[in-house]
Amino acid sequence: MAQNTPVRNIPDRQPPATQVGVIGWVCKNLLCPWYNAVLTIVSCWAIWSAVAPFWEWAVTNASITLDPEVAKEYSGAAWGFIRDMWPVFMTGVYPAEERWRPLIALCIVVILVSLSLVASYRRSRLLKILWFVSPIVVFALVYGGEIVGLPVVGTHYWGGLMLTIMLSIVAMLAAFPISVLLALGRTSDMPIAKPFCVAYIELIRGVPLITILFMASVVLPLFLPAGMELDKVLRALVGITMFFSAYLAENIRGGLQGISKGQYEAADALGMSYWKKTIVVILPQALRIVIPPMVNNFIGILKDTSLVGIVGLVDLLQIAFATTSNPKWFGRLEEAYVFIAFWYWILCYALSSYSQYLERKMPSASK
Repeated sequence: MAQNTPVRNIPDRQPPATQVGVIGWVCKNLLCPWYNAVLTIVSCWAIWSAVAPFWEWAVTNASITLDPEVAKEYSGAAWGFIRDMWPVFMTGVYPAEERWRPLIALCIVVILVSLSLVASYRRSRLLKILWFVSPIVVFALVYGGEIVGLPVVGTHYWGGLMLTIMLSIVAMLAAFPISVLLALGRTSDMPIAKPFCVAYIELIRGVPLITILFMASVVLPLFLPAGMELDKVLRALVGITMFFSAYLAENIRGGLQGISKGQYEAADALGMSYWKKTIVVILPQALRIVIPPMVNNFIGILKDTSLVGIVGLVDLLQIAFATTSNPKWFGRLEEAYVFIAFWYWILCYALSSYSQYLERKMPSASK
């Protein structure tokens, strides 16, 4: 007669600590094989060599006092300089009693951008109307005039982060439709439009932005009627828009060439006109393909606004030179550069993150 043998439940053995969790990830990605371990050690040493002195200067030995004499007693950064010059960094030499106006304008832009990021509001007709009228409202707030009942503040008072953001946004909005038309013209068979678009794109791309800015500032007024004068900010906007519209046009042309021939044939089979086919079928797919390079150009627009200082505008970088020449905080360029770099990084990172969000929400036509 068979006897029943008692069965014991043996608990499962835990996986080795070097293969799971954080330790497992470190061992797999940073320490194996041996050359990865060497690269990890060298990289950690390089990062520590760079970060440790900066941390000591920016945090450990830093001061936040508004008294420059007290700040001199510290060997680190004097962040009181940024606290003291904060309004100048934001709006330049904009009149102090009127600084609430650009602040409200900035709040309007931030609110509209925030609403545009929410899926439930993005397609709202009201939001589109608000975006359409917002440039007029923002300009009326910042510039003023009798119509709105505010004192006029000329563009020669505009500066700092406010001018950088305004130049970037307006140049992006103006360059995009021009670049679409240039790309369509270059890929078309029109005997006049195609050579013109090719010549424009190749000519602009072959000239540095500094040259374009000088031409817009010095040469452009020569073609205007006698007595007519363009504002410095407007001239800089014309130069930046001309320059980046050529680069954006090449991005969009690459997207148009990435659309399969079947898409064109399907639209033709449905009897669509050229413009309807382009707007409804071709352009949406082409723009999805070229989101990364387009955003890269938008980031380039944002960073290259620092060049407008050569035509007499006081952008964020020029404000740094001006504020550090103040006898009260003379020579505090390091703090100014770190502060400016932080703002540029924030703005560029926001653009990059939004482009990644668009790529996830709008997969390319090839997927």
